[in-house]
Amino acid sequence: MRDKVITAKEAADKFSSGMTVMVGGFGLIGSPLTVLKALEEKEVADLTVISNNVGEEGVGLGIILQQGKIGTAIGSYFTSNREAVRMYNENKLRLQLLPQGTLSEAIRAGGAGIPAFYTSTSAGTKLAEGKEKKVFDGKTYVLQKSLKADIAIIKAHKADEMGNLTYYKTARNFNPLMATAANTVIVEVDEIVPAGSLDPEAVITPHLFIDYIVQSKATLLEGRRVEYEL
Repeated sequence: MRDKVITAKEAADKFSSGMTVMVGGFGLIGSPLTVLKALEEKEVADLTVISNNVGEEGVGLGIILQQGKIGTAIGSYFTSNREAVRMYNENKLRLQLLPQGTLSEAIRAGGAGIPAFYTSTSAGTKLAEGKEKKVFDGKTYVLQKSLKADIAIIKAHKADEMGNLTYYKTARNFNPLMATAANTVIVEVDEIVPAGSLDPEAVITPHLFIDYIVQSKATLLEGRRVEYEL
């Protein structure tokens, strides 16, 4: 059995400039905070980040946003980080806004090998400008291309040594979908357990999707603060 466990620094070393990266999490919940902290020291630029949002100011994805390492962000809720809004207004960041359901379905479709799909969400709005449209049964639908990434960094609660994953409540969010839609998948976990010790009925992401496992060293505190044990 190949040893999938690596350090956060080793995970960060797998990134290079210009990559498309999926990052799990809803706000800071279910976000791979340790790996994102390690990326602070990695020299990369012009990343395309697919994530619901871009962290908080100076936390999570907000760390590498402050450093100017993100060129384009694709997601749903960018105003959770005021720096993202400021950088967009200063033409320092490109944003592609997708309705949240469309975002999750585009990731799911990418993982399933579906190149595009039609959705009525955003039809008749500015978000539909420049996209192909079709009418089905008298209703307008917008063509949305699926999303895939070079690397996904996701967060789970437990992983066994093979990479089978369980999640904790709402921290699951986008993470299982992203595990299917990237060429390389790195998971940060709270606990690594022996192979075969997880209840098969509790496993959400099978080990075949996971390339690397990182032990989390981050604790999310009240007030959106993060404590690291690096």
